[in-house]
Amino acid sequence: MPTPITMPQLGEAVTEATVTKWLKAPGEAVQEYDALLEVNTDKVDSEIPSPISGVLLAALAKEGDVVKIGALLGWVGQPGETAPGGAQPVAQEAREVSPARTEATPAPAAAPAPVPAQQASPASRFISPVVARLAAEHHIDLAQVTGTGLGERITKNDVLKFIEEPRQAPAKTAAAPAAAAPAPLPTGEDTLAPHTSMRRAIAEHMVMSKRTSPHVTTVMEADLTRILAHRAAHKESFARDGVNLTYTAYFIAAAVAGLKAYPLVNASWTDEGILIHRQINIGMATSLGDEGLIVPVIKHADTLSLLGLARSINDLSSRARLHKLQPDEVRGGTFSITNHGISGSLFAAPIISQPQCGILGVGAIQKRPVVISDPALGDAIAIRTMAYLTLTFDHRILDGAIADHFLAKVVEYLQNYG
Repeated sequence: MPTPITMPQLGEAVTEATVTKWLKAPGEAVQEYDALLEVNTDKVDSEIPSPISGVLLAALAKEGDVVKIGALLGWVGQPGETAPGGAQPVAQEAREVSPARTEATPAPAAAPAPVPAQQASPASRFISPVVARLAAEHHIDLAQVTGTGLGERITKNDVLKFIEEPRQAPAKTAAAPAAAAPAPLPTGEDTLAPHTSMRRAIAEHMVMSKRTSPHVTTVMEADLTRILAHRAAHKESFARDGVNLTYTAYFIAAAVAGLKAYPLVNASWTDEGILIHRQINIGMATSLGDEGLIVPVIKHADTLSLLGLARSINDLSSRARLHKLQPDEVRGGTFSITNHGISGSLFAAPIISQPQCGILGVGAIQKRPVVISDPALGDAIAIRTMAYLTLTFDHRILDGAIADHFLAKVVEYLQNYG
């Protein structure tokens, strides 16, 4: 009897995933536990293995489909068998999922209401919230979009394809505003690099975050001389425990101190009120080179010592670059840090990772002359190891005074460490 391939539960909070690539073709022999296809959720790629040895009879879910946990993806059987007739994958558009409210999981914003059937295209009697939102944002008449989903339903990918396809612009009228010029098509000297699923996910989240939160950035500088001295004194002992003591561990410890002193920064906006999280879960932006970036989360960071933080940073960052993270390891963050100074940037205004309240940016660590006050000598110019720190915050939740108090606490922690 053919054996179904279904979407497994990839993490505690994961409800759906995007099919990114089939690794086996129908008719191809497979062994038990061979990877059949790749799926992506929250920028984490996972492989779905074959439940038995045999032949891939059917690949029902198409690349780009968003499927729910438990959905039918395909069939595996023995040579000569056929997949059950009429089987279809349960593909759905990604939408806002209303999780149970806990201190660590904020209530999501309400999704747009489905488009009524009479406004939908004739071939589709229901339009998902994601499709409705995309259509509204890009002023698209869904009657012009061809649906490729189950029952010719219009999917998110159908709308994205419609947006990208060149179309004849309608004639301008005196009352109509001038439309933005479309991106030029590639010429003989240009190269079109198709969007990866990760790049699309990053782009969608960045645009959504800027539209959701009024972003404000405040900047301070910190004297890291004591941090450098402490790291130099303890780097070898950490290495004996198999841990690389990075500067990021100190910055996360400082952020934890700031969040404890000012819990409002460890919060999320909801329509009912400001949700202050009890857990402190720190996301750390990790570059994957040309592929993009991902933000693994250190859960319960306030319970970890400097050694524990450094060990978690080593583990998560190395597995992130090897694409070995689990979906739950990039969820549940309550505050984030990005160490953009690694590439020489002095300071930046990073985009908030929704639905968090803020993100700490750490600039390049540099020696430079600063004025210091000595009780015996008075003011003097000295060479100190300095870095600019930025806090980009959601102005719906924080006013400038609280944001500055938080950042000043981070600076104080770093300058008086040890």
